[in-house]
Amino acid sequence: MNTNSKKITRVAAGVLINSEGQFLLGSRPAGKPYAGYWEFPGGKLEQGESAHQALCRELNEEMGITVNCATPWLTQRFDYPHANVELRFFKVTEWSGTLHGHEGQQLAWQSVGQLNVSPILPANGPILRSLALPTQINISNVAELGIEQFLTKLHEKWAQDPSWLLLREPQMSRAEYAALAQAVQQIPRPLGGKIILHQDIELARQLKINSIHLTARQLTQVTERPCDMDWVSASTHNLADLQQLERLGLDFAFLGHVNATQSHPDQAPLGWSGFEQLVSHGWRFPVLAIGGQSPATLGTAQSNGAHGIAVLRAAWD
Repeated sequence: MNTNSKKITRVAAGVLINSEGQFLLGSRPAGKPYAGYWEFPGGKLEQGESAHQALCRELNEEMGITVNCATPWLTQRFDYPHANVELRFFKVTEWSGTLHGHEGQQLAWQSVGQLNVSPILPANGPILRSLALPTQINISNVAELGIEQFLTKLHEKWAQDPSWLLLREPQMSRAEYAALAQAVQQIPRPLGGKIILHQDIELARQLKINSIHLTARQLTQVTERPCDMDWVSASTHNLADLQQLERLGLDFAFLGHVNATQSHPDQAPLGWSGFEQLVSHGWRFPVLAIGGQSPATLGTAQSNGAHGIAVLRAAWD
């Protein structure tokens, strides 16, 4: 059958996240396609329903809860043998009522990277990967702090939490940047932590760093995703950039700048309304807000559709 002739089934799904950072999966009841597979709870949109309305109705019918806070997150499209499915995922962080499988399904709280249920419904695989992305990525600031102070602050930060670092220092020569990257690699990361190199794919390969962030200019020039990188992200500023990132199958985007920033004093910011409008197209990848961000803006960013924030100066205060 020609896949274009299949009806598109639109679904709203909830990623319920508890106070411990765990997310909820449910098993598909007997009698449904892929019975016994595990998935994020939700269901089909009914005639005239918005995705948010369908989410609230389905979670109430399936599990007896009332959704109090749900923010749009990702859109996943998947071609099953029986239908083309478009899933609109929401992060659900507040609800009332006691969770209970009203349709005989099992429910299980899971931790990122530590699943103990299977098999997982195929369309949910990319969602599980996106959950591993932190809600804050820090950007280096050697230009203002100096190398010694920056490395000291980074050492202290990585001793406390597994934060992700984008090493971005465009004022440096390639040799200086390579030396800085090697110094950063020497800092212990007892709780984890990840290094993302900026722009220089070949240097990342030489240093065996498996994550790269592309500039918006690079994004328009590359024709395929660097296949040997675990994580590939890019800076975006407009709809065309986001569309290109999706075509290339990259993992996440920085979108901005959202607020006024010292880094771009002569460029008008998107503002939250502009940011929300671009994110609302429904992307397969998480989008992080950049430009004038700090831990205090995370809630605002997420309420406008962001997965999280990219933080420069406020990360090192």
